[in-house]
Amino acid sequence: MSSLLVDTIGELVTNGTGEGPLGIRRKAAVLIEEGRVAWVGPAAYAPAADRRVDAGGAAVLPGFVDSHAHLVFAGDRAAEFAARMAGERYTGGGIRTTVGATRAASDDELRATVRRLRGEALRQGTTTMEIKSGYGLTVADEARSLRIAAETSTETTFLGAHVVPAEYADRPDDYVGLVCGPMLAAAAPHAKWIDVFCERGAFDVDHARAILACGQAAGLGVRVHANQLGPGPGVQLGVELGAASVDHCTHLSDADMAALAGTARDDGSGTTTVATLLPGAEFSTRSPYPDARRLLDAGVTVALATDCNPGTSYTSSMPFCVALAVREMGMTPAEAVWAATAGGARALRRDDIGVLTPGARADLVVLDAPSYLHLAYRPGVPLIRQVLLNGVPQ
Repeated sequence: MSSLLVDTIGELVTNGTGEGPLGIRRKAAVLIEEGRVAWVGPAAYAPAADRRVDAGGAAVLPGFVDSHAHLVFAGDRAAEFAARMAGERYTGGGIRTTVGATRAASDDELRATVRRLRGEALRQGTTTMEIKSGYGLTVADEARSLRIAAETSTETTFLGAHVVPAEYADRPDDYVGLVCGPMLAAAAPHAKWIDVFCERGAFDVDHARAILACGQAAGLGVRVHANQLGPGPGVQLGVELGAASVDHCTHLSDADMAALAGTARDDGSGTTTVATLLPGAEFSTRSPYPDARRLLDAGVTVALATDCNPGTSYTSSMPFCVALAVREMGMTPAEAVWAATAGGARALRRDDIGVLTPGARADLVVLDAPSYLHLAYRPGVPLIRQVLLNGVPQ
């Protein structure tokens, strides 16, 4: 059995047992066997291994878990971004522009975009990345989007209910029927999750509930785009249906907060429904940032994700999102790093990623810095020195 020792780690973030909320260990080492963490402890007592990676006193942390991304698309919306920066308000309507380009693209063109963005994210420390459909909005295009996504990730999400496409603009009930029927049947074999954009201008609460219930009946887990553009029913609908994650959460009422806090785990380790915050979207739309401090103080589990998409958050950088969360959303550096690793894992209902503890998948990042603090302290600087995915240096 081949083994690899990551040695001379100055500061190791385990998200397990150790110092503070990040479970930090100092002067540490990690032994990897068969793609899993086999041992964590003081470097002075590290067991022998077949190969060795010398961290040189740098910080090491779990690979980032990006639990919300839209990578299957064609074209870009740079002109739309420029218009917003000149003062135009974001309404969600630009999604249909990407739908047209995506439908016209070949499989190979879509595949190339997914691989390019996934490669970008990996180089920036993201070892797990959820990928949604949602830019096809026909039976064939949603199914092929998910087939292509599944080539790169096991965390695939059917988002046929992204917006109502133009050809159904006057017949939203008919489109919901299509999503719940033939589209879901074609998409479900390639998806783990179902998601709905429950928002004014997209899908109302009754349509969203019907679509998500059909997805649950087909064996898919629930995720919800909720409360991004304004107050609405999305968060409470997600809680009602036992969603793993409600995403965006920019506009939350006291009732929304109570609903999320009401999903508290019995062991006191946060909530079963995670609030996934996407600061790249607020940055790119000049919208108010969500109040992470309010969520954290209420005991709600928070995740950070990129929302990588061509219209409203064209970034694949989790370090950038960590820095935004600290600067703009009231999070401490430790809270932001936890949310970008273990928090993302919780949003995907995974316990084998986002941590560096025995038995976990050996996904880890070596920083070109002495501490995780530098992710927020030095925004925009390429601090990812090395990435290991399943114990394999990339």
